[in-house]
Amino acid sequence: MISGCSNEGEVTTVTIDSIDAEEVLTLDSDADIFQYDGVIYKTNIDWVEELSLTKDVQISEIKTKDNTNTDFKDEMSNKLPVGAKIFSTKERGDILIVESEGKIKKYLAIVEG
Repeated sequence: MISGCSNEGEVTTVTIDSIDAEEVLTLDSDADIFQYDGVIYKTNIDWVEELSLTKDVQISEIKTKDNTNTDFKDEMSNKLPVGAKIFSTKERGDILIVESEGKIKKYLAIVEG
């Protein structure tokens, strides 16, 4: 959510809605996604893969894996295993790093707005 004030003291609010798992999987049935804090994150995005990012603090982990249900809850993935660790990045707030089975993947927040 973005808020701002005008000279008259009025507050203007712009809301950026997030896309749900069903929408993402309808557009790309093979997408590797998970949900964190109400937002769907997706990996294998070319320009994100090219970024040099620094893993920051662990903020969560995958608690549920379900590759048939599109009604996602937080900490649910369709491909990542339960226990995969989710980290913030120092450089960007819209990209998270997931560490699982010795591999690191970058996930971008998928929003519309």
